[in-house]
Amino acid sequence: MEELTKAEERIMQIFWKLKKAFVKDVIEQISEEPKPPYNTISSVVRILVSKGYLSYKAYGKTYEYYPAISKSEYRKIQVKKIISGYFSDSPASLVSFMVKEEKLTKEEIEKLKDIINKIE
Repeated sequence: MEELTKAEERIMQIFWKLKKAFVKDVIEQISEEPKPPYNTISSVVRILVSKGYLSYKAYGKTYEYYPAISKSEYRKIQVKKIISGYFSDSPASLVSFMVKEEKLTKEEIEKLKDIINKIE
């Protein structure tokens, strides 16, 4: 799948939250002021449809959009890109980085250990 821009990802976050929406509903969810113009958001939504991230149902000339890919599916794709691009395809290198650089708490480290033990 084609990568999303920051603006596209921000709009997708809204669709994952709402499940389905019209462009006006998306604009209502945007917290920045002034709100972006309708045509701007509509253009981003059409791009998301062309990239395969959104689908829609037509009601005459009005379109209701909904995610064609779940947030968890998107997350898997992004994590795989991060692991391959920055950690030499090694999930262990990612975890090591998180432990060393992100200063994980003892509780977070214990949660990681529990997850690994459950997999084994």
